Amino acid sequence: MQQPVLELRKLSVSYGVVEAVHAVDLLVQPGEIVTVIGPNGAGKSTLLSAAMGLLPSRGEIWLDGKLIRRPSVNTMVGAGVGLVPERRELFGEMSVEDNLLLGGFSRWWRGLRDQVACREEVYAIFPRLQERRTQTASTLSGGERQMLAIGRALMAKPRLLLLDEPSLGLAPNIVREVLQVVVGLRERGVAILLVEQNARAALAVSDRAYVLEMGRIALSGKSSELANDPRIIETYLGMGARKTAPV
Repeated sequence: MQQPVLELRKLSVSYGVVEAVHAVDLLVQPGEIVTVIGPNGAGKSTLLSAAMGLLPSRGEIWLDGKLIRRPSVNTMVGAGVGLVPERRELFGEMSVEDNLLLGGFSRWWRGLRDQVACREEVYAIFPRLQERRTQTASTLSGGERQMLAIGRALMAKPRLLLLDEPSLGLAPNIVREVLQVVVGLRERGVAILLVEQNARAALAVSDRAYVLEMGRIALSGKSSELANDPRIIETYLGMGARKTAPV
């Protein structure tokens, strides 16, 4: 039996005396898209940041069956984990091509000189980025910036990609395009942990889902089953549903 790509065991995160994430258990298996949905302020982005080593946490983070004793960004990237942050954090005055090449720096630092080949793979996934390769990132549309943020993370050839609110601020047709790319990445062997406010879209593209409320897992299961759960429909999918109401 394959080891989970990522396993969080009793992961907790605090800001001072306030506990934002409480004892979360979560699994991502190879070849899976797993989503975490929930209302604003539930702790979704905090959970993702802690899993990437950006925030101090309590509990355990396991990658491929190995305990990461001192989680840090360098450790996680070196172990094959990539992050696309909510704010994308591109270098606005640099070209699309240079932003991508910076994404491959971790491989260059390890002595791998395949950045050009990796860049061509990204261009194959996002032809629009190749068209815009000489433009500065600040001149791109919202959808193009999201594509660039994902492409930059792919330059490190991650086995696990953490996506934080990829649909944020995008028009519905662009959201569909971005999420189609996410599904395509799974077919390329990249496991994905997707944090998303758009519950309907997240459940449509993912294999399994966790519902996070007030820092705790309220529900979990197959995405297809949760999409038909009356509690999820009422709270997150129903027309006019109270998006901040507990499940």
